[in-house]
Amino acid sequence: MKKNNYISPDGYKKLMNELNHLLRSERPEVTKLVQWAASNGDRSENADYLYGKKRLREIDRRIRFLNQRLEASSVIDPLNINSKKIQFGATVEIIDETGLSKCFTIVGVDEVDTTKGRISWQSPIGKSLIGKEVGDEVLVKVPAGELLFVIESISYQPIE
Repeated sequence: MKKNNYISPDGYKKLMNELNHLLRSERPEVTKLVQWAASNGDRSENADYLYGKKRLREIDRRIRFLNQRLEASSVIDPLNINSKKIQFGATVEIIDETGLSKCFTIVGVDEVDTTKGRISWQSPIGKSLIGKEVGDEVLVKVPAGELLFVIESISYQPIE
């Protein structure tokens, strides 16, 4: 049984764009380089050939990975969610024990960007927030101990 790869429409589009770039642009260019390098004779000491073959393996590995992620994807648009509870795609404002306000958006594992406040629904904080409502206290176990948050607001907006 495969787990779902929950992802926003924009996240899905980014993975598709990367896959298309690899298939239509980068892989054909590297293939041409390898063919050219192979035509130059001795392949055992041909740096262009050796590097090109290595790069082709890396590209093919990434293509397989992207195909698997996209096939397992369940695209969820936060704009279609009308809930008072935190679900995938929610943007949540919390207040920690010190009174500091933080904002997180619950995204898929392929979209995580902590500098933009995007956390995975599978992360310790993400798992703890799912299903909660405004005013709820949330206790999150982290390697450094436990963190206590209070949920201040929940909204569903585009994830860019």
